[in-house]
Amino acid sequence: MSGVDIVCDKIHFRHEAQWCGRLGPAEGGGLVLCVLCVLEMMEREDVASVRKSYALSGVSGVLKCSPGALKELLQQDQRVSLRFIASLLGMLQTTEDTCTLEKVDQVLLQLLLELQSEPPFRFVLDEIHKQLSGPFNAKGWLSAFNFIGRLLEAVPNIANVLVTQYVPLLDLFCSTLLSPDEELKASIIFVWIKLFGTTAAAVPVPIRDKMCILLLQTLTCAHSTTLITNCTGLLWLLVQVAAAVSVLMSSASGPLMCEESQSSQSPEQQPLEHSPLPLILKKLLLSGDEMLQVSSVKCIASVLVHSPRQYSTPFIEADVPEFLFDRLASTKSESLLWFSYTCLKLLTEDSLFFTQCHSVYGIESLVRSLKEALRLTNLEVPKQGLVLLADILERQPPEVRLFPSRPGFVAVCEALEVGVSSPCLLVSTQAVKATCILFRKQHQSQPVQFKEITGLTESITKRFSELSFSSRTHHQNTASLKKSRIPSHVSMSHVFLLQALVCFQSACRLAVECASEPSLRENAFTAPSKTQQNEDSLESLCRCMLCCCDSVWIPAVIKASQHGPSAQILQHFYSVLSFQFFLLPSFMPAFARKLASSGFLKLALEHKGLLCTGNRNPNLNASCCEFLLRLSMCLYKQSDQDQLEAEEVENILLYHLPALSCPLSDWPSLLREAPGLQLCDYKGQRATQYCVLVLLQLAFQQGDRLLPDQTVFTSVVWLLHSVQEQGSCVLPHFVLRSALYLLSVTQDKSPSLNKAQLNCLNKALSSCQTLSSVYIHHPPLLHFICLYSELAERFRAEVLELWLTRKASHSDLNRQLQEDSREKQHGEEDNEPEITELLTLIEKYPAVAATLLEMVCTRETGLAKRALKVLEVFLSSHTHYKAELCTNLGPALLQVFQKLSFEEVGHELGQGNITQVRSLPLVLRLLCMTQASEPLSSVSCSKMDGGSFKLLYHVSNLTGKLKSDNMESLQLSFRYLHSYLSLSAASSTDRAVSMLLSNIALMELLQTIISSSPSPASAALLCSSHLLLSSLITLQNLHSAKVHKSISWSLDKAMQLLVFPKKNFDSLLLVSYLRLLQALLDVDFASPLLCVGTAPCLVGPRPLGAEDGALYPLGSKGAQFLSMALYELLLQKHEVLLGASVNCLSSLLGFLKRKKTHYRYTRHVVCQPWCRFLLFCLLGSEQSSLLHPATLQLITLLLRHSSTAVLWEPDLLKVMEVVEKVGVKELGQEAAEALRLLLTQILQSTLHPPPTEQDKLRVRSILESLGPQTTDNIQYPSVEVQSHV
Repeated sequence: MSGVDIVCDKIHFRHEAQWCGRLGPAEGGGLVLCVLCVLEMMEREDVASVRKSYALSGVSGVLKCSPGALKELLQQDQRVSLRFIASLLGMLQTTEDTCTLEKVDQVLLQLLLELQSEPPFRFVLDEIHKQLSGPFNAKGWLSAFNFIGRLLEAVPNIANVLVTQYVPLLDLFCSTLLSPDEELKASIIFVWIKLFGTTAAAVPVPIRDKMCILLLQTLTCAHSTTLITNCTGLLWLLVQVAAAVSVLMSSASGPLMCEESQSSQSPEQQPLEHSPLPLILKKLLLSGDEMLQVSSVKCIASVLVHSPRQYSTPFIEADVPEFLFDRLASTKSESLLWFSYTCLKLLTEDSLFFTQCHSVYGIESLVRSLKEALRLTNLEVPKQGLVLLADILERQPPEVRLFPSRPGFVAVCEALEVGVSSPCLLVSTQAVKATCILFRKQHQSQPVQFKEITGLTESITKRFSELSFSSRTHHQNTASLKKSRIPSHVSMSHVFLLQALVCFQSACRLAVECASEPSLRENAFTAPSKTQQNEDSLESLCRCMLCCCDSVWIPAVIKASQHGPSAQILQHFYSVLSFQFFLLPSFMPAFARKLASSGFLKLALEHKGLLCTGNRNPNLNASCCEFLLRLSMCLYKQSDQDQLEAEEVENILLYHLPALSCPLSDWPSLLREAPGLQLCDYKGQRATQYCVLVLLQLAFQQGDRLLPDQTVFTSVVWLLHSVQEQGSCVLPHFVLRSALYLLSVTQDKSPSLNKAQLNCLNKALSSCQTLSSVYIHHPPLLHFICLYSELAERFRAEVLELWLTRKASHSDLNRQLQEDSREKQHGEEDNEPEITELLTLIEKYPAVAATLLEMVCTRETGLAKRALKVLEVFLSSHTHYKAELCTNLGPALLQVFQKLSFEEVGHELGQGNITQVRSLPLVLRLLCMTQASEPLSSVSCSKMDGGSFKLLYHVSNLTGKLKSDNMESLQLSFRYLHSYLSLSAASSTDRAVSMLLSNIALMELLQTIISSSPSPASAALLCSSHLLLSSLITLQNLHSAKVHKSISWSLDKAMQLLVFPKKNFDSLLLVSYLRLLQALLDVDFASPLLCVGTAPCLVGPRPLGAEDGALYPLGSKGAQFLSMALYELLLQKHEVLLGASVNCLSSLLGFLKRKKTHYRYTRHVVCQPWCRFLLFCLLGSEQSSLLHPATLQLITLLLRHSSTAVLWEPDLLKVMEVVEKVGVKELGQEAAEALRLLLTQILQSTLHPPPTEQDKLRVRSILESLGPQTTDNIQYPSVEVQSHV
């Protein structure tokens, strides 16, 4: 050959020019190729292998660089073409040099591809068939098989020709596998891989079956990695065909195994009756090559997919699951993990998997691998692992626990928590499904790990709260749903919601089961004292589920259902809500009220009507009925009804809720239907109507209007009429209660009842022995009864009594009364809700007040006190109704006292006394209240001559008959008598004081009381006695009334109490002493009513001196003691004592002034150093004390009596400055009047030093700013001593 031309100079001259051509550019650089030169060189044995290789390289280059050129030369004569191919095939058999052999293989393949003609391909196959039919040539056959493999890889269509037209050649392929040369076997297996990979279905069945058997034998005896790899590749192709799998799994391995393999195995290891395939694949699993392990699990999976129940047994008996679990624990390969999960999932379909405890053996490895798989980016792997976990949990026999101890259960919970939190919703959904099965009782460890269950529940709830259920979710996730094989019309969020609800339901069921079994409820390893507060407790789990249900599940499910309710979702949702009523009974009343007030009664009934009509969705119907029953009974039992009645209501709901699947709009017609005779209380159309009434009542009580008010009102009226028309007026109490309640709450928006309807209702209510059996503690019931006179006459007193004796127990009442309480007027007393509602009722129906008064007089003490409190609160808070109510109560009170005066009712009269009448203190308290609300001074004389004076007469008579130890009644009586005398006009008190003074029993009673020693228990009564005596003394002196019985009183004891008061002595008692002394001083101790006793410590020894005689019985020392005591009381700055002390001091100075020696003692009282000190203390305090009316009055009193203790500067000047600073408009009425008197006295008095003209102008300016004078003097009102009871 010359240059790069492929021409042999020695032989080229013999060749014709037609077999030679320049390939490439026509002008220089082209390659000259002589086909015959190349052909002869290949056939000649004397040509060196190197030259042949070089020539073949040139030919290869031509085929690559000049496509079609060689084909054109060869097409001149097909014989040359075939001879050229044959020479190359011959070189495949004879060439020793590896490099040359590769060139031959390469050129032959390129040449065939260049020719692209069927005859060359058939020629090649025929020639190879001839070669393989001849003597065995391992090296030559290896080259041939390698070439066939490459040919099939390059020209896949050849495979179809080979399997259809060269079956004998295929048979030679099979028989060649019996060769011990593993390299040759690997090459043959590669050829089969290409054949089955392209035309597996066209391979003749006998050849395929034979190949299956030979493959098992080859794989069993294989040692080289290449052969094993090729065999597993072919095996994976074969196991895709069901018929091939049947052959592989049914063939016996003994006769086919190589002798070497048989001799190396012990008798125990030789599989005599089972297929060798599981053992072969298990062997591959044990290899250290991860690729072979993946191939093995892929083959196992492919076999099992055809028929898991048929083919799983051999694998399980070969302990393949055990080795699969081991691979899970030791690999991070995504492929190996996924196929291992798949294999194990298919194996779990055979019960033998669990019988041989493979699940128990591998659960730990599975959980560990799941934790690793959840970290992978390929989320299909953890999803498949979670599917496997769910299947194992689902099929695990209950008697064999997977998690007998805490660590195993905690580990699986941790893995599932990670899965639930996965960003992939498919993985999260699968984790929730596995969690649902894990929550079964059979999978719980001992003790139950409530903390882990709580954590899983919270994780699912958190993941659930992150989802969106908007309508756009469907469109955004359609593509991903298709990829995941989920129907495109189902939102992934809703799929997760459904599965999460099923899981939450499973957790609730587990909690209920644990609560019913003490062994599950209590942890034996936890101290009992810590169980309730421990996070790992059943109560903690129940609280968590209730909280999650309330805060997340309920809002989310409601939101999701707004886009179209799903029967499956709602079924589990209502089941979850039903379970809550078993978990935490103490929380259920509040939870039930919240559900009902949020409209869940209406919601469940609407879902029943929408999805369960016509016997559709029976599971949803049952779930809704269970929820409605639990919710209704929880609400019903909160009304404290009778247990037997509650059971009756429960039976009605239990029997008729399932059939009540019509829309709410059909309820009115249902209530108006006239059913026939009802043979059973719990069956029939009438019982269904009762069921509707109960549901309407419960819904209305929680503010949930299922139907319009007017519709409910008319339907209930019709139902009552229908029942009575059938001749039965006796309704079950719970039905009548519901009817009465619904009528009362819907009356405002409905027409009034006519006479016939009222008679019907009246007849129904009269059928009850007492109204309490149908009573509901709710404000509208009060108004409804009082609205109709026919009902009020018979039931008003009873319903008011029930209202006062029963506490509010319904949430709607609590809510309404709280709202009413918040809306009360500013400054109104914060009363009990029941009282507040009755105040409104009295305003609307005045007759209620008379009924309450009757209750005060005739009912037991507790009820009478509550009725009295209502009237008291009304009188104190409703000023615009005081006059009218007092006018209405006056005659009623008079009748009460007339009745009390002549009533014996088992009480014996004797010695002028009557035993305590139970209602008398309450009536007296109300009488005092009405008196304070309607001052007698504002009442006309005609009224005084009528009811008021009669009341006074009866009260005084009753008082005289009481015993002295009846302190409460006596204190109230004395208070009333004193108020009557104090508040009545002077012209109308003459008869009153004469009547009282003529009551000898009353005077004797007063004598007994004032003679007793003061004590905390008798302080209030003694105060009232002193005040009454003071009024009687004043008015007796005014009207010169005749005294029939005098009272003795010790002045020295009273002075001792004033001068030396005990610590914590009652201030009001001191005031009463001062008021009595004031009255005596005003009459100069000359009252025929009161005989005042004195002592030498006041008047000195007898005979009395002139001064002591003039001041008798007070005496000179007594006057000094009294003035000092009054100054000391003023220094205390006590609000109650200030006014009384100043008034008493004024009366003392007046008393001294009227005596002949007045000047000396008056000067002593007003000018002693104590006065200066007292003024210094009063004027040196804060502004409120300086401008107190009593302080101003005291200064006025001292100036009037020319006291030198009062100075213009700094005393009066300081008062002026403070008044100017504060402003006269900021002063109260009493302070303003006291200031006016002081300023007037300043202008009339001679002061030291005298004020300047400018100061006098300031005084006149302030005096003018006070406006016109409204009263001539200041007289503080007498002190009302309130009852201490």
